[in-house]
Amino acid sequence: MSSTSETTTGPKGDWVQPDSSEPTKRDFIHLLAGGLAAAAGVGIVIPLVAQLAPDAAVRALATKEVSVAGVEPGQAVKTIWQGKPVFIRRLTEAELEADAQTPLSALKDKDARNANIPNGLATVENRTVDGGFVVVTGVCTHLGCVPLGTEPGENRGDYGGWFCPCHGSHYDSLGRIRKGPAPDNLTVPPLEFISDTTIRLG
Repeated sequence: MSSTSETTTGPKGDWVQPDSSEPTKRDFIHLLAGGLAAAAGVGIVIPLVAQLAPDAAVRALATKEVSVAGVEPGQAVKTIWQGKPVFIRRLTEAELEADAQTPLSALKDKDARNANIPNGLATVENRTVDGGFVVVTGVCTHLGCVPLGTEPGENRGDYGGWFCPCHGSHYDSLGRIRKGPAPDNLTVPPLEFISDTTIRLG
């Protein structure tokens, strides 16, 4: 019976296997094919990843700078960030004092809901920035309505904050839910003061 493997003859004419440690033409072809396949894979993946990355317009929407230079204590402004309303209110000393006297046990939601302070409690310190500014996303946590209370003369509810007329959720001046069906406090978005009068959202 003949063998299918390659053989050669030794010095005495006996059959021996060739030295398998030496690379063959077949090994070179396999290495070349593997290298070409890897290069082709990289050539496909790089443009695909680049196409999936957000463009400059999307990155620009990720952050927004808002001037609060003209906002006096007791006043509020509204802006839009990432398609959602954001309420910015500067509290008076009386409002800050009243909020500080509200015990956490009186709150429906004791979580700060502050993206800048993970796992914080809903205290005045954890719900305000720069000594009196409240910045909250203006979306009711019940069904996503936009509460009233930012524009002059609007109903601020029973606790002087924001009121959602759709289903009667009342928030205090820190944006904490106090009465009604909403389960959570208004969220505080990621933000920082980049100057004495400018807040960057995102």
